[in-house]
Amino acid sequence: MKHRIVVLGAGYAGAFSAGYLARQLHSDDFEITVVNAEPDFVERLRLHQLAAGQDLRHRPLAEVFAGTGIRLRVARVTSLDAEDRAVTVVDGEGIDRLEYDTLLYTLGSTAADHGVAGVAEHAFHVAARPAALRLRARLDELGEDAKVLVVGGNLTAIEAATEIAESRPVLRVSLATRGEVGGWLSTKARQHLLRAFDRFDITIHEHTTIARVEAAAALAADGTAFASDATVWAAGFAVHPIAAASGLAVETNGQITVDRQMRSISHPNVYVAGDSAFVIAESGLPLPMSCASTAPTAKQATATIIGDLTGRKIPTITMSYAGNHISLGRKDAIYQLVDKAARTKPRPLCGRTAARVKSSILDGAAWALSHPNLGKPSHKYRLASTRERSIDVVSA
Repeated sequence: MKHRIVVLGAGYAGAFSAGYLARQLHSDDFEITVVNAEPDFVERLRLHQLAAGQDLRHRPLAEVFAGTGIRLRVARVTSLDAEDRAVTVVDGEGIDRLEYDTLLYTLGSTAADHGVAGVAEHAFHVAARPAALRLRARLDELGEDAKVLVVGGNLTAIEAATEIAESRPVLRVSLATRGEVGGWLSTKARQHLLRAFDRFDITIHEHTTIARVEAAAALAADGTAFASDATVWAAGFAVHPIAAASGLAVETNGQITVDRQMRSISHPNVYVAGDSAFVIAESGLPLPMSCASTAPTAKQATATIIGDLTGRKIPTITMSYAGNHISLGRKDAIYQLVDKAARTKPRPLCGRTAARVKSSILDGAAWALSHPNLGKPSHKYRLASTRERSIDVVSA
């Protein structure tokens, strides 16, 4: 019987990992199944563009994984039983139970409502494709001078506010944040950001905590009411509750606690990559839920899976965070680098050059994920014996 590897999620981390594993592991010994709620690879880093009214390239996962031997299951994961090594999924045909020998968990994150009343009922977000399309439909309904309020002050909020303001100049866009918008940026980068907000005529409400969202307004903790025809909630991310309910060891925020090689500390046959993983970076701080965390966690997780299952030496991938790349519409951006201690460097890249760099990075990532059979040579490693694998895990 083949060793069953199940990958949950086919975002950046899941799609990359599945393609790499298929290229490196021998199909006579391994069976790889990818479970994803949508039939397409979704460029999450461009969902603010989709919400603003731009169309993204269609990338069917069936085509992405064609010729790899990967089995694609378009279904929604509803639960995970880590003790019995099984995943429950739901699709158009009903409920099914998938058993696995090795699990790679890459379900990512969604918008965090922080328990604020009315967010689920009345707010929009851009953390998933259906949500972005829902916001797009709402923006299409709005007339001239309609009010759009973006809540949040970090990357997603900034990108959503500037993208909407640029794509739909007849709307009146504002942003409310409990701190300073882009407050972590270097002086030069934040000055550039504020100039962009001025150019787009985006009103900023700093040091403002939104305590309730209603159908036509957002209410601040101090009682101030902000009229809003569409409230976009971009105040951080939260992981799906599936992991916490599965029996896996998790942090207080629901992220799965892993060792340095991306194994669950409670269930070593479960590996984690992307936003779902709680791992400490070289800076001594946890890697943030961010696109920049995807590559190192996915590379380490796949290297560890291959090592554990084939008896090969497991390399240590550097867990570093390079910085933030923030788009400000289609023709402007900021690339803010950080040092090894996660402190901002004083010379960011700004303007059209930064925008072109970000676009090329996203295009390159999507292209690479869409061509999993290309790149580094295939090795087709064979499954090691149970004894060989147990010795290797202990030595690691």
